[in-house]
Amino acid sequence: MDVALVPPLMVSTGFLPTGSLLQSLVHICNEVCSMEKLPVLQGRNISTMIRRIKLLASLFEEIQESNGPLPPSSILCLTELFSVIRRVKFLIQDCKDGSSLWGLMQTELVSNQFYVLVKELGRALDILPLSLLKVTADIREQVELLHRQAKRVELFIHLKELQRREELLVLMGSNSEKNKGFIDLVKVRDVLSSIGLRNTVDYEEETSKLEAEARKQAGSGGLIVVSNINNLISLVSYCKTIIFTDDEFEKPSKEDMKLQCVRSGRYYDHSSSSKSLILNVPHEFRCPISLDLIRDPVIVASGHTYDRNSIAQWINSGHQTCPKSGQKLIHIALIPNYALKSLMQQWCEENNVPTTESSQSSSSDLERSNSKRELYEDAVDHISVVKAAVDAVKLTAEFLVGKLATGSPDIQRQAAYELRLLAKTGMDNRRIIAEAGAIPFLVTLLKSHEPRIQENAVTALLNLSIYNNNKILIMAAGAIDNIVNVLESGNTMEARENAAAAIFSLSMIDDCKVTIGKHPRAILALVGLLKEGTPAGKKDAAIALFNLAFYNANKVSVVFAGAVPLLIELLMDDKAGITDDALAVLAQLLGCSEGMEEIGKSRILVPILIDLLRFGSPKGKENSITLLLGLCKDGGEEVARRLLMNPRSIPSLQSLAADGSLKARRKADALLRLLNRCCFQSHNHIG
Repeated sequence: MDVALVPPLMVSTGFLPTGSLLQSLVHICNEVCSMEKLPVLQGRNISTMIRRIKLLASLFEEIQESNGPLPPSSILCLTELFSVIRRVKFLIQDCKDGSSLWGLMQTELVSNQFYVLVKELGRALDILPLSLLKVTADIREQVELLHRQAKRVELFIHLKELQRREELLVLMGSNSEKNKGFIDLVKVRDVLSSIGLRNTVDYEEETSKLEAEARKQAGSGGLIVVSNINNLISLVSYCKTIIFTDDEFEKPSKEDMKLQCVRSGRYYDHSSSSKSLILNVPHEFRCPISLDLIRDPVIVASGHTYDRNSIAQWINSGHQTCPKSGQKLIHIALIPNYALKSLMQQWCEENNVPTTESSQSSSSDLERSNSKRELYEDAVDHISVVKAAVDAVKLTAEFLVGKLATGSPDIQRQAAYELRLLAKTGMDNRRIIAEAGAIPFLVTLLKSHEPRIQENAVTALLNLSIYNNNKILIMAAGAIDNIVNVLESGNTMEARENAAAAIFSLSMIDDCKVTIGKHPRAILALVGLLKEGTPAGKKDAAIALFNLAFYNANKVSVVFAGAVPLLIELLMDDKAGITDDALAVLAQLLGCSEGMEEIGKSRILVPILIDLLRFGSPKGKENSITLLLGLCKDGGEEVARRLLMNPRSIPSLQSLAADGSLKARRKADALLRLLNRCCFQSHNHIG
């Protein structure tokens, strides 16, 4: 590599953002050491880490004061130390700013992150040439001691934090017959107080932090993680309401109380014979749809909680969005919110509000019976409506399947269209249609030469495949060959595109990835649509290829089908609008040597990726760094030289290393370190 091509600052600073390497090190150490109001959790790990950073700060300051040139062999070590200390800063900041409850639940994971950083600190100090640095004997001795400690450090998890977490989990999950459905609020309050939640402001801030964590985890943590966080939100909200709110309220006239109940969502107790009480129903206990007290709380894909009957009626009526947020639901599964149900049962018991279970017992008190009847009237209506809707779908599906089996082509076309619409919304609809036996007939209709029949059939199968059990039934019906035929040479472009989307949906199951990948024409047909389709079709094809490429054997097939040049070409096609999808597929194909080789042949890819580091979406930036990192490791000095020659690459990587997503920061750090080694090795070679 020609060192003249490398800006001097890069060699001396390890690609640091501003100033000299030592100035940057001193500055980042001071930022860590000056952190105030450290969290209750991870106290020992944080304080020990800060002491280590303070010691290193003294080393950096003394080297800086000497005003001597840095030995070339120290550059790499100091750059590695900067990277580690910056990650220490981010980790401590996350502990400070994040949810205390979620931090408690993640105790082992966070502790392990501190452990890993200390080990990396030790590895960086392995290559520190202390004998060549102008430092006092005292500093040298302290750094050597720090190095030895870092090398033999052990994972530390605070036993009290584990104990607090176990106490909280036991309290939330208590299932004994005596205490079933109840939570010991005194003990919960003690646990929350021990992690810093002591007043209403603390509880409100904790709720906000948990909501932020739920939004963050929604993209990567999965449904179970989001559900767990929402359970914690319910717990904090309920405890705040009970612990910091008086139970007594002013007692206006009976008519006024009834009116207030309607307006404010309070629950009016009709059953009291001696006095009328008006109770505030906590906001978290009211269904956003019916505004009634929730009886069977469930969580939808957006993270919001509803009463099961109300949200089921909403979904079965054809809606695909969350009523509260307006967000489109990516699935229609209803996850029971056990924590909220337990809290509500306790609240009902404490306030003499009848629960579902108690309503089933007989009562000789006529006034109490009337109260129950009024309280459950809406819920019974909801159940009746939902049951009627399910029965109607079942009858309709059976009727339409009969028409598919025996009708004329015109009747088959209309029946397939009606099933397509019926399967478009509601998991129950998809299940009922499959149970009625529609799938084998729809698979047969894929061979139809009549364009609309074929299009309706493949789209109906696509909609049905959203329900996981139906994926297995569709595969068992031998649908793949017919779907590939439609994808390859369907009568309409919409049919071809929906066939690609159906392949993507089916390949969500691992076994299906294998089966589809083994089909001799499936991947070739997807690559063909990638070339010939509309923008929507190209996107469908790219997403299907991305999903199939999770299975390693399919990666090679995608490469041999000629996908790589097409994907690189699509990166430059603004009209196609699938830059992120094309990047994701290319990043997947790095996982096989054939893909790496084919991607490495492109002479235009590196400049495109550098531009995407600046102007791409967050996900696009992550995949761009993944590709550049892979190319640098495989292409070595050649790709690194091209990166270093481009004046936009280093600033873009620095920016992502400082402000990008967690994954982007990690990969940008790795790429900067790799480029720094190339500079350092080239400098030594020339010297």
